[in-house]
Amino acid sequence: MVCQKCENKLSKVIVPDKWKAGARNTTEGGGRKLNQNKLLTKKKAWTPVNSKCKTCKATLHQEAKYCQGCAYAKGICAMCGKQILDVTGYKQSTA
Repeated sequence: MVCQKCENKLSKVIVPDKWKAGARNTTEGGGRKLNQNKLLTKKKAWTPVNSKCKTCKATLHQEAKYCQGCAYAKGICAMCGKQILDVTGYKQSTA
């Protein structure tokens, strides 16, 4: 679960979109160039996100504070921790 404020942070994608007209990450318009040497034009090395969930200490695959399971169980945003859903009436198992 992600709140509206953090949803635009998730829109960054590594692979280009197939639909070119409305895509943000295409080669047209000064974006990525084709057939260039990546070793010579590399700006910054990609580093994986090494963060862990605050509750269960599971490794996260995105920049977040909580894993999706813990965020849904608590009704909070996984990225900022803001309460977005009231889960007091839900029947959830603790296992």
